Amino acid sequence: MVIDLTNSPSFEDKAVLEFFETSGRGRNLLAEETAAGVRHHVALSIVGTDRMPDNGYFRAEIAQEKLIEASGIPYTIIRSTQFLDFLRGIAAEGTDGNVVRLSPGLFQPIAADHVAAIVVEVALAAPRNSIVEIAGPERAPFNEIVARYLKAVGDPCGRARPRGPILRRPRRGALTSALGEARLGHIGLDEWLRRSQSKA
Repeated sequence: MVIDLTNSPSFEDKAVLEFFETSGRGRNLLAEETAAGVRHHVALSIVGTDRMPDNGYFRAEIAQEKLIEASGIPYTIIRSTQFLDFLRGIAAEGTDGNVVRLSPGLFQPIAADHVAAIVVEVALAAPRNSIVEIAGPERAPFNEIVARYLKAVGDPCGRARPRGPILRRPRRGALTSALGEARLGHIGLDEWLRRSQSKA
């Protein structure tokens, strides 16, 4: 089996498309897998890739998924919502002075530890030749989740207000699970914060 968790070193539209289609996760890797007789290709993708065609990174992920589906190699694609572990970086990128400006759209982040566990479970099972969606157990507005995170960690940069540069206009439901059989994690924001702070 091959478990592909690689990511593009650049998020620029052209570079990320080239990475996913050719050099990193695309044709080159799949050709090597075909030659080696790989019987299960597992790829980690992102929830909402098919609902935000104006996002260059998501378009590249869709291109990679189509290559996998057409490769003839048995596969499972895992689409995950954003990781709770990225909240600090998301807040930093959305910071404008002492305010964090983010979309008020619904957000359903998942703990990276749970993602890792599901990836292993899926890899050891039979290929599904389809997509599995995974998400956190809690849905709430994007800016509210980040505001709760900032308050919990004592960050002095202020409140997370609606609308800003990070995913400024996500389509409705683009950051939440859409599949009826989506796997939901059991670690919500408060529990994740408790565990993270206990490790610090």
